[in-house]
Amino acid sequence: QVQLVESGGGLVQAGGSLRLSCAASGRTFSSYAMGWFRQAPGKEREFVAGIRWSGDSTYYADSVKGRFTISRDNAKNTVYLQMNSLKPEDTAVYHCAARRGTVITTTTPLWNYWGQGTQVTVSS
Repeated sequence: QVQLVESGGGLVQAGGSLRLSCAASGRTFSSYAMGWFRQAPGKEREFVAGIRWSGDSTYYADSVKGRFTISRDNAKNTVYLQMNSLKPEDTAVYHCAARRGTVITTTTPLWNYWGQGTQVTVSS
């Protein structure tokens, strides 16, 4: 069982930056792939970024490539999402997710554990 708690969301102006954190419980954190998803009002939850357990492979949605960076610290059981050059269309609730194994997928139902989410609002 893995429990995930996100933090770091808030209100920021367009062009600004935020860093989200996701603290995970469980002794096997390092064996899970980790990901960030987001859900805007009236829209489906969408994949943002993912990272393999080793941290040596990362994947990004086209909409955030070059602006967002995902990383993890297995010693701290924490995954991060550094978000730069934020745009109003990045406004959403951001959720951390964990998936057993090494494969990163953009398919939401294939992720095993979810956090409650943290709100990110980007003003124009």
